[in-house]
Amino acid sequence: MKKVVVVFLITVAPLLGFSQSIFDKYEDMDNVGSVVINKGLINLVSSIEIDDGDKEAKDFLDLARGLDGIKVFITEDKGVSTDMHKTLRKYIKSSSLEELMRVKDKDTNVKFYIKNGRSDDHVYELLMFVQGIDDSHMDIDGRKFESILVSLTGDIDLNKVSALTKKMNLPDELNKVSEK
Repeated sequence: MKKVVVVFLITVAPLLGFSQSIFDKYEDMDNVGSVVINKGLINLVSSIEIDDGDKEAKDFLDLARGLDGIKVFITEDKGVSTDMHKTLRKYIKSSSLEELMRVKDKDTNVKFYIKNGRSDDHVYELLMFVQGIDDSHMDIDGRKFESILVSLTGDIDLNKVSALTKKMNLPDELNKVSEK
């Protein structure tokens, strides 16, 4: 009986100790750009003293204090883009994410998903997936990106998301989420 308990604990312990995401597989791919900001850096940034008169900076710090992590994955590769979309659909089915909104502009599709938080204005996870990006929307060194996946986790105040998008230069479509 003790062996069964020990084997069970060894099997379950990694699941409890690590907060790995289904999207982490994209971090090490050569044809995927990634930015992963963990709680330690977020805590460091949120401990910075700010001018009380700067509302945008205050909103940014308030939002940052509630975040556990930020992950951004971007690719030019159509195959990886297709895989991201399949992984996203699988993740949505296995979690309690619900679609918040969709935006379609020409060939570009933007979808927002949330996992409900402690109140209507707070969510635990905010996920944005952009696919089919037109060159005129995002031109970085002449590269045409196929997909962008942005995941924010923690206690996220939707009313303060616009401060984060401005300070971290994230896609402006995230601002529309606070208008839900």
